[in-house]
Amino acid sequence: MIVARMQNLPSSEILSFRELVASDADDFFSWLTDYEVVKYSLSSFLKLKTKADVEVWLADVIADQSVLSLAVVRKESNKLIGYAGISSISKTNQSGEYYILIGDKKSWNHGYGTEVTKCIVEYGFSVMKLHRIQLTVSDHNIGAVKAYEKAGFVREGVLRDAAFRDGKFHNKIVMSVINPKSF
Repeated sequence: MIVARMQNLPSSEILSFRELVASDADDFFSWLTDYEVVKYSLSSFLKLKTKADVEVWLADVIADQSVLSLAVVRKESNKLIGYAGISSISKTNQSGEYYILIGDKKSWNHGYGTEVTKCIVEYGFSVMKLHRIQLTVSDHNIGAVKAYEKAGFVREGVLRDAAFRDGKFHNKIVMSVINPKSF
């Protein structure tokens, strides 16, 4: 977990971030085995069927030193609601790829996705010294697209028929945000 072991983890008035730990597997198991939660997420999530599968996946995530992976926690309840971070980090290109999963469905539609995105992007720019952060998002995931736009991401293009869900192909939108302080 690349930068997560460092100090100065991001936070906001309503959210805090911490390292992922093995005991988070129970929450992840309930999320990753709920199709509504993972429908627009990583294809590999659709293959995780047992708690043992989730435990192995989470252990791999925790061990991966090349990726920023942080647990997202609501401050008022100290409840884990998801995880987010930056993968595909290139020091040469000063870039990375943002990802997020708000697994706790009771936390949906409260603005947490936008808040998490803003915090991780700011962390990527200020602490990791990235110039560009990109993402891909299903064009059917309208709430996520809106959250990313609110956090400063701009649409760059479309990957046609890039995802297959519910018996149909759909497009993925490529979006990015550039660090305004890195010029």
